[in-house]
Order: sequence, then C-alpha cells, then structure tokens
Amino acid sequence: MLIGIFADSHDHLDNIRRAVEVFNDAGCELVVFAGDLVSSFAVPPLRALNCKVIACFGDNEGNKTGVAAGMKIIGTLGEPPFGFKTADGKRVLLTHMDRSLRDAGGEFDIAIYAHTHKPSITRDEHGRLFINPGETSGWSYGKPSVALLDTATMEARIVWLKEPPPNLRGDE
Repeated sequence: MLIGIFADSHDHLDNIRRAVEVFNDAGCELVVFAGDLVSSFAVPPLRALNCKVIACFGDNEGNKTGVAAGMKIIGTLGEPPFGFKTADGKRVLLTHMDRSLRDAGGEFDIAIYAHTHKPSITRDEHGRLFINPGETSGWSYGKPSVALLDTATMEARIVWLKEPPPNLRGDE
C-alpha cells in the first residue's frame, strides 16, 4: 500500500496543490496529514486527491471547526495522538507533536509526526518506522516536502516539492 504523508502546510495553497499532485501521480491509496493545515480554506484543494485522508489537528489550527467540517468530505480528522490500521494491517500512530511519541505505547509499526518542519525518517531498536514529512509550506526553511511510504516494503522517502517562487524578501 502506498501512503502519502504531509504536514505543516500552514495555508500555503500552492504547495498543498503540489502535494496533491505528487500523491495522485504516485498512485497513493491513502494520504495521512500530521497537523497544522490552519484554516478551512486550505481544505478544498485536498478534494482533488484520488484517495481518502486520515488527519490529525496540529498545535496551530486557526479554525478547528471549519477544518473539521471540510475534512468530513474527504476523510477523517481527530485529536492527536491516535492510532489506526492500514488496509494491509500496519498499525500507525499519528500525532503532531513528537513529544506525544514518548508517552505512546509500543503497539505500532509506524509513527507519523510533524511540528519540527524538518523531514526525518528513522527506525528505533524495535524496527518501528518514524516519519516526519517536513513542512509542506516551506515557510520556515524554504524546502517544502512530503513523504511517501510503501507499507509492503516498509520503506519511506522524502519528496521535495517543486521549487518555491523566488524569494520576495530580497535577502538572497
């Protein structure tokens, strides 16, 4: 099963659309969002996905009610941390804050988290996979990214989104 993973989009509509394009082109069967969509107007671009979305809130949601209402059309949304099983039986723990992982039990194969805006793919001593897709927005580090996970092989990779527009601050 191929899963698209993204987070920390912070209302960057162009990069949300780019992420949707990456996921659709890759043939993702599920997309997981690890928080900080921020506003309800950031939900409509996700309707172009060819699959369902499982998402959690982040720590910087400006309109939780609006985001929750919009997400009902394309998938499910919950308060982190929470777990779910993929269609092929992989146990996933989804959260926004990585500190939530410290208190989580060991009953998962894959942990998906965000908040740091820095992409990371690691395994612990038990072989569990930890994935932070980085920031879809690119606002903090200028390197927007998402992740793709193949649950059959348990291999994940970071995908860098297309080059952002030129720096408008003039500090290059």
